[in-house]
Amino acid sequence: MSVGLMPPATPPAFDPLECASRGHEVQRLAWRAKACVDQADTVLAALRRAQLEDWQSPAGRAYRVTVAVHASELQRARESLEAAAAAILRHSQSASVSRKADQ
Repeated sequence: MSVGLMPPATPPAFDPLECASRGHEVQRLAWRAKACVDQADTVLAALRRAQLEDWQSPAGRAYRVTVAVHASELQRARESLEAAAAAILRHSQSASVSRKADQ
């Protein structure tokens, strides 16, 4: 089954002064982590659709169970990615603040 992942949107534009700092690089990392969360959401939606199909045969039911296990693991990974993206963004904001304080 083709999930048809969409390419992530264009990252946000940054101030040129900000680009010179590490804060900019960290913000871009947070944006990439958030893009991974969005892709995981797309895959999870496709897995949910597969689980809703009517599987009558024993092999089909086994397939549904396997899909459910993988969906559960992907959901955990997605939650970890989301937490990481939030932590990275907080770090980038503190890096920007500390850089401004140093000036």
